[in-house]
Amino acid sequence: MNNLTPAEMVLMKKACEITRDALNYCETLIKPGISTKELDNLVEKFIISSGATPACKGFEGFPASICASVNDVVVHGIPSEQIILKEGDIISIDLVVEYKGLNGDAARTFPVGRISPEKEKLIQVTKECFFEGIKHLAVGHRLGELSHAIQQHAEKNGFSVVRELVGHGIGKSMHEPPNVPNYGKVTDGPIVTDNACLAVEPMINLGRKEVWLLEDGWGVITRDGKCSAHYENTVHVTKDGIEILTL
Repeated sequence: MNNLTPAEMVLMKKACEITRDALNYCETLIKPGISTKELDNLVEKFIISSGATPACKGFEGFPASICASVNDVVVHGIPSEQIILKEGDIISIDLVVEYKGLNGDAARTFPVGRISPEKEKLIQVTKECFFEGIKHLAVGHRLGELSHAIQQHAEKNGFSVVRELVGHGIGKSMHEPPNVPNYGKVTDGPIVTDNACLAVEPMINLGRKEVWLLEDGWGVITRDGKCSAHYENTVHVTKDGIEILTL
């Protein structure tokens, strides 16, 4: 697990602050009638005006600054002028900000206007899964304790956990070891080390856990066509506890 210097942690925290602010800004833009491409353009300008770089843009060929995933799209939705948000949709926004060589990563699922109670519950439980998980994240403990807690909370509420996509370490690169699954046994995974930075990101489905990869090679959708939600923060784990850097 990564072990950043105090000076690097200052930059990491700044990257995470801009990530948080960009997501908060994006939330103010979400309304029926806006396209996901317009969201992407405006958030990209916000990130650049903050002195940072949208790290998703160009990452392994990804063409946009945000991932904009509507309804049954789990993650990695490519923004498009053809995708217009409408009343009752939900949209997951995932973005990574790079600031002076360090990265911040976070995601939220937002309602578009008024949504069904079913979708409201999905968004709320996905957020709760994150906070239930990090209760079990501590130096010297198995990462599987977090993974198991996330799975238990999702399934207790009648939802399912995506298996093919996981959280990850983060720091000088967007994706670093270790993988951080949202399911598993308490005995799974490596021992959490002091000063670890992790992107913890429950991806929870309203229906079944199975997913498809879209033909564009990026978007991942639920096989049953039911909605999915995503909640992610970058966290810093030390012997003194956990700091959520993107809140």
